[in-house]
Amino acid sequence: MNNQSTTPPSTGIPALVISGFLGAGKTTLVQHLLKDAQRQGLRLAVVSNEFGALGIDQALLGTQGSNSYVELEGGCVCCKLSDELVNTLQQLWEDVRPDRILVETSGVALPFDTLINFWREPVSDWVNESIAVVVVNAEQVAEGRDLEGTFEQQVSSADLLILNKIDLISADTIEEVEKQLAIMAPGTPIIGATNASVAAEVFFTPDPQLKAKRHPKAHEPHTHEMFESEEINIPSGVDPDTIIQQVQSHQALRAKGFVHTSQGLRLLQGVGSRIDLIEPAVIPPDELLGRIVVIRRSKKPDTTH
Repeated sequence: MNNQSTTPPSTGIPALVISGFLGAGKTTLVQHLLKDAQRQGLRLAVVSNEFGALGIDQALLGTQGSNSYVELEGGCVCCKLSDELVNTLQQLWEDVRPDRILVETSGVALPFDTLINFWREPVSDWVNESIAVVVVNAEQVAEGRDLEGTFEQQVSSADLLILNKIDLISADTIEEVEKQLAIMAPGTPIIGATNASVAAEVFFTPDPQLKAKRHPKAHEPHTHEMFESEEINIPSGVDPDTIIQQVQSHQALRAKGFVHTSQGLRLLQGVGSRIDLIEPAVIPPDELLGRIVVIRRSKKPDTTH
């Protein structure tokens, strides 16, 4: 811990919870916000709670060795790790004194139940405005995939919805998707985006219409769908089409990882049946190469936390 003053700032700092279903584009949004903070010379602290990701997000964000990035593992940040989250947030404030702070939840977490941790002492002493943003995969909604349970709970508890990947569907379909989301989350603002590109001012400029929702039901026990993760090992030099077919055979909701294909290093991003192999913007640590995490629904019964 450093020797900086532990006196809370008089106005508090803004806090953001970024949530959304598996593969919606949460990490890409965090990348944009990190770059914006760097351009402005602001300290942005990030807490990530990715489900079975091997530290892949940390590599994508380029935050290895940074004391302003913390990855929480071993459970869901909205319930099992809630106390650890509070402790982590407080430690980040004391060590880094960030200008902004955000929590990126896993794709299976509930945003409001994560957000309420900002209202707990001692975190509430130094946090000002806090909102829950949910990133939505427009193609997923258009195809009617996985829209019940976790997805619907996430959308209905959002303060702001980012309708991402609108470039993958037609203009008419975008309108229908927005109507569907409006039924799930009446009155919640919706912002369309491609590649999760949204101006940081949208999240960090005080707006009286974006006050966090205070749902009484958020304090009641909630039921999680059960998910499981598996690691697939891909040797170097495999043809991209072969890799795609192998990953698709697992019928996963989400797949992510770095592979050395016959055409070079690629970042594999899979959402449903869509599998993309793209040139990564960062070079990952050697220990991550050839390791793909796939996430699917578990056949185990639901549990209540």
